[in-house]
Amino acid sequence: MSVLELLTHGDGVSRSVAALLLAMSIASWVVILWKAWLLRGGTRDVLRSIAAFWQSATLTDAEQKLKAFDRASLVLPAVVAIKDAAAFNVNGTLGATGDRNQRLTRALRDALHAALRRLQAGQILLATVGATAPFVGLLGTVWGIYGALTGIAGQTGGFTIDKVAGPVGEALVMTAFGLAVAIPAVLAYNVFGRVIGRIEAELEGFAHDLLGSFGDAPAPAAPPPARPMPV
Repeated sequence: MSVLELLTHGDGVSRSVAALLLAMSIASWVVILWKAWLLRGGTRDVLRSIAAFWQSATLTDAEQKLKAFDRASLVLPAVVAIKDAAAFNVNGTLGATGDRNQRLTRALRDALHAALRRLQAGQILLATVGATAPFVGLLGTVWGIYGALTGIAGQTGGFTIDKVAGPVGEALVMTAFGLAVAIPAVLAYNVFGRVIGRIEAELEGFAHDLLGSFGDAPAPAAPPPARPMPV
């Protein structure tokens, strides 16, 4: 029996399980292809963008260079945040409170979190599909075996193995469907997770370097009070 015939002869539960697995497969492959495009350069583009920034003369020049190197727009938001924070001068607002280092820290943190949210987008879906798709397929298999055994019990005549092997084998196809949906999602989740971890470390180091370069130098610590000489 082909897959189309299997779904045609199945009941409502079997069709619902098959439709759910199909939707999970489509959603996971959409995320896989999109994240493969987003992370196609991996840490290479991030490292090239950071190197181009430090070789620039001004922030404006660096911003223009990063538009060519930073294809995924992961480093550029931090540079724009530094540039905007340097020009930010709105008195009387909570955003203007604190010293320059605090404003730069807040701007860099927001830019870094935005980049990380973009990098992490879709990871939960891949993890969910990888963890639940086998169980969804197993549900379809259990229901199919139950239906097959119920149908066999109602038949008349002698009991032979071919009456059981056919329906049970068709029900096991659902488990294969579940594994076929889960395996690509799990592999993609692990591969993307490693790439995202490396990019996240580079972005955090870059943000720390930006704060050290464009922030105010810390005030020198006051010398400790002189201890009285013993008499």
